[in-house]
Amino acid sequence: MRHLLDTPARPHPDAPLPDRARRRSLQAALALGLGGGLSLAGCASGPPPGPTAPAPDFDAWSEAFAADWVRLSPERATSTQYFSGAEQAALDRQLGPQTPGRRGAQGRLAREGLQRLAAFKSEALAPEQRVSAAILRWSLEREIAGEPYQDHNFLFNQLSGPHLRLVSFLTVTHPLRTAADVEAYLERLGQVAARLDESLARSRAAVARGLLPPRFIAERARGQVQAVLALPPAQSEFVTALGRRTAGLSGVTPAQREQAMARATQLVEQQVLPAYGRVLALLDEVLPRTTADAGLWRLPDGDQAYAQALAANTTTTLGAEEIHQIGLREVARIEAEMDRVLRSLGRSEGTVNARYAALRDATSPPPEPDPRPALLARYTAAVRDAERRAQALFNLQPKAPVEVRRVPALTERTSSAYYTTPAPDGSQPGIFWMPLPGPTYNVLGMRSLAVHEAVPGHHFQLALQQEQATLPKWRQRRIFGGGSAHAEGWALYAERLAIEEGWYEGDPQSLLGALNSELFRARRLVVDTGLHAKKWTREQAISYGIGAQEVERYIVMPGQATAYMIGMLRILALRDEVRSRLGAKFDIKAFHDVVLKTGSVPLDVMATTVREWATARQRA
Repeated sequence: MRHLLDTPARPHPDAPLPDRARRRSLQAALALGLGGGLSLAGCASGPPPGPTAPAPDFDAWSEAFAADWVRLSPERATSTQYFSGAEQAALDRQLGPQTPGRRGAQGRLAREGLQRLAAFKSEALAPEQRVSAAILRWSLEREIAGEPYQDHNFLFNQLSGPHLRLVSFLTVTHPLRTAADVEAYLERLGQVAARLDESLARSRAAVARGLLPPRFIAERARGQVQAVLALPPAQSEFVTALGRRTAGLSGVTPAQREQAMARATQLVEQQVLPAYGRVLALLDEVLPRTTADAGLWRLPDGDQAYAQALAANTTTTLGAEEIHQIGLREVARIEAEMDRVLRSLGRSEGTVNARYAALRDATSPPPEPDPRPALLARYTAAVRDAERRAQALFNLQPKAPVEVRRVPALTERTSSAYYTTPAPDGSQPGIFWMPLPGPTYNVLGMRSLAVHEAVPGHHFQLALQQEQATLPKWRQRRIFGGGSAHAEGWALYAERLAIEEGWYEGDPQSLLGALNSELFRARRLVVDTGLHAKKWTREQAISYGIGAQEVERYIVMPGQATAYMIGMLRILALRDEVRSRLGAKFDIKAFHDVVLKTGSVPLDVMATTVREWATARQRA
């Protein structure tokens, strides 16, 4: 039965805590959610003094273990270019099976890894190795903890279902550099139908256990599958992307290219489209059994599944109610900031939401002529501007360039902006992917989104990690990491940094866009916990100020939306803490260096690393 709740009342926006005081009040709450046995020493007291020389047996084991983990996913091996020679070439011709046996092998390997980790005593490891051990331990424990809930998110969803993921992987990620890569592409295309059928079997088993999607999620996925089936084989993205990406490819003659496209068309017609037809049949079969209930609470063991999702995404032990209350406080603070800027622009009547929406609509370009090429150019200009401004705040900056590209048409209407890392061999830059479906465009938020996805947000963070030659290879390529809180927390911290450093001086409209972006992340805390723990409906979440497309994203990715604000608040609280400790010795560039050099880690590991750096700086 659906349980309807009124949208919760928010504190009055005219009485927020001052920014620094607000962070101190939240720091205590965040600290309670950290330190869950995953400090560098494996205990809350922090790491013991250790040797300066690394333990070679740990390095050898962890590298071998990570390689075995990558071998379980040929797609990951391709995207990270993890191996070389014949082994990499063989993996580049495969698509990983979606079978119970494959998932079981990953669980067994995770348990073996934890057993082996337990044999390495912390005092025998060098400091950087203790960080690596903590990352591995957290990642493997989360893998095992999540096993009972692997199917609580409907596999064929509108964001990351195999009907989308296989298209994106083959048409964007699979390398096309040589004639051998073309052959590998065709071999993988020939495996698409089998992977879809395996996913169908998994989905049917989940449905039999009562793990059904909300009706509107099944409807979104159904529309996407219909869009694939509507195109003639020769116009399939699998075929057109192959033609586009091999045009002028060295070592591939025009005749060979035409032959490859003809083979791809045949595979799409005879194998791929029939498999998509079977996916459509499943969705048609499931739809009559679905309801409009949205949150995980609707499913068997849904409360436990959500607790696990929060732990995995925030890397804390904060509960749903604590996160909900943090969100309410942050919403009040940010709305007060926006109110002041809106009043300075002569917009004083109505709610913050209404006033911002009116300004956003007034600044959206007309639909004709098509504004999207100019908007992409403006995003690129915003990235270049951020690169110039970042010089004063960062010593470490990636060598790899970053570009802005439009999200492919198949997923553009359901996609958010996102970032993909550069290819390790330099064949592809970092890419800030921007969906521009229209007909309206949020021009106000362009600069802050460029900061978040590119500079100094995800591009600085993830490209730099990949370029850190002193890190183990598996940490460079983020085979194991610290969950979303670190990555998304850093990107939202980058947005706050731009506000603090006056990047929007003289541009109050872009400042409003940046504040609205932060408000959006605060509302996410409220909406995500509302949907999955408080039995909010989809409509309640939308009425709180989050767009329908985003609400549906949170429904199929429980907990992920909480990572941004929790991670940012933790980074800000740590920065305040070490700034207070160091006084005149505090250097913002050095602080950024230590956070970026550590790479993707759970929040408590980041906290320990930053505090060790501060202690060393005090002594110096």
